[in-house]
Amino acid sequence: MALRNAVLAALLEGEASGYDLAKGFDASVANFWMATPQQLYRELDRMESEGLIEARLVQQERRPNKRVFTLTEAGRHALRGFTAEPSRPTAIRDELMVKVYAVDEGDDQAVRVAITERLERSRGKLAHYDRIRARLLGGRTEEEYLAATERVGPYLTLLGGRAFERANIRWAEQALRILEQRAPVTR
Repeated sequence: MALRNAVLAALLEGEASGYDLAKGFDASVANFWMATPQQLYRELDRMESEGLIEARLVQQERRPNKRVFTLTEAGRHALRGFTAEPSRPTAIRDELMVKVYAVDEGDDQAVRVAITERLERSRGKLAHYDRIRARLLGGRTEEEYLAATERVGPYLTLLGGRAFERANIRWAEQALRILEQRAPVTR
């Protein structure tokens, strides 16, 4: 998937500056797509030159002027085309998993520390996603929210991100239990 598709999807929320998009990626699409601000700004320029988005300059006092972007009809058409394409299967490329695979010959304690760090990051991300979910629901039940919302996609991806982090937490906790139970290997 290209960054442009994630940007097009993020702009479904409405007009946004590059800064807003970079910040919003953390709350909307970061659970399935990451980009640096530099990558994002380069892509915004390309997308504007291709007519997928348009920018307007917003004059600001006490701050530099900013450009805000909106989807064009061509951008909406491109997004519809992207959603119609078959998705490629995901492939996990995770350095920690290679370290865990090699733990029997590697530095057992360093691998435990790395798993613990993953566990804490996943707990933090899950708490963040839970706060976003609570804000979206606004005191309503899930059923009430879904009956009233115009867009279900952000909620569904949030559910996917929450499931992913819960799975990371379960795996890390289990891996740490197993490593604690096994007898240290003497070499």
